[in-house]
Amino acid sequence: MPIDNSIVHQIHKKPDGQPASLTLREAELANSEALEQLLAGLIEAYNSKPNKAWGYFHEESGAYPFSGWLQQLIDQELDFVNFTAKASEQLKTLMEASNLALGGHVLFIRYRQGMTAFLVIALLHHTEGVTVTDNLDVAAARHLDLSALNMAARINLTEWKQNASSKQYISFIRGRSGKRVSDYFRDFIGCVEGANPEEETTTLLQAFQDYVGEADMEPVVVKDKTKAMSSYVSGQARQGEQVALEELSGLMDEAQPRAFYDYIRNKDYGLSPEIPPDKRTLNNFMRFYGKADGLSISFEAHLLGERVEYDESDDSLVIKHPPKGLVQQLQKKKK
Repeated sequence: MPIDNSIVHQIHKKPDGQPASLTLREAELANSEALEQLLAGLIEAYNSKPNKAWGYFHEESGAYPFSGWLQQLIDQELDFVNFTAKASEQLKTLMEASNLALGGHVLFIRYRQGMTAFLVIALLHHTEGVTVTDNLDVAAARHLDLSALNMAARINLTEWKQNASSKQYISFIRGRSGKRVSDYFRDFIGCVEGANPEEETTTLLQAFQDYVGEADMEPVVVKDKTKAMSSYVSGQARQGEQVALEELSGLMDEAQPRAFYDYIRNKDYGLSPEIPPDKRTLNNFMRFYGKADGLSISFEAHLLGERVEYDESDDSLVIKHPPKGLVQQLQKKKK
C-alpha cells in the first residue's frame, strides 16, 4: 500500500474535564519500513473491528468544516501538514466538550490500495510492555496499542469524488452502547450515518434464504451456494471491503451469474449494489447455538440434516460422529 502522506500530532487531555492542549508536528513523516508496518497493523486492526458504521459527509458548515479542508487538500489549495493541523485543532475542541475523552496521538495517513485512494485517521495510545534487549536483559518497553483501537475512521477518497450519490464512502468505529463517548470523533469527521452493516447483512441473508427457498433447490445445491455466499461475505468483512451484490451473485452460480442479483433487484429488498458486511451477523446465521441448564451446544448450520438431526416429535437432538475429544472424555467417565 503506497503511502502518499503521513503525519502524527498529539492531543494532551485527561478524562477529568480539564482543558486540552495540542502539540503539532511541523513536517510530514518520512516513509520508512516502520511506517509501512504501522499502516499494515492499523488496517488489520481496523478491519477486524465488528462495530463499524458507514456513512457520508454532512454538508460543509462551521459545525462540520472537515470535508471543506479535505477538498482544499485534494485541490492542492492546502498542504497536508496544514490540513492535519486544522483537523487536529478541531478534534481537540470537540474533545474538550466530552469529559470522558482521552487524548492521544492523532495519526493521519493518505495511501493507495490498487487504484483507490484512502485517508485513515486514528487516535492511538501507548501501552506498557516488556522486551528482551540485545544484551539479554529484560526491560520496560512502550509501544502503540493497536489492539485497543476504538477511535478511527477511513475515507474512500476515490469513491467520494467519483460517486456523488454514494452514502458509504466513510467508515468509522462506532461506540457499543448508550451515549457514545466516541460521538465527538464522528462529528469531527462530519459523518452522517448511512448504511447499517448489521441491518444490511440481515437483509442480504433474508434475501438469500428467500431465493434458495423459492427455487426449491436440492440440499446439496443450497449447501454449495451457502458456502460460496458465506466465504465471500466473511472475506470482504475481514478485508474491510464492501459486498458487491453482482460479484456475489456470480460466485454463487457461474452458469447464471446474475440470477441472485436480479432476484434481489426484482424483489426490491432495498439493498444498494454494494453493502457493508457485518461478520457477527453472518456468523450467527451460519451457526446454531443454544445454552441452558448447564448444556451448551453450537454447530455450523450446514451440519443440520447430516451429522446433526433434530426430532421434533420427541424434542431430541442426535449428533453423529461427535468430536474425538468429547468422545474420549465420555469414555473415561464410563470407566
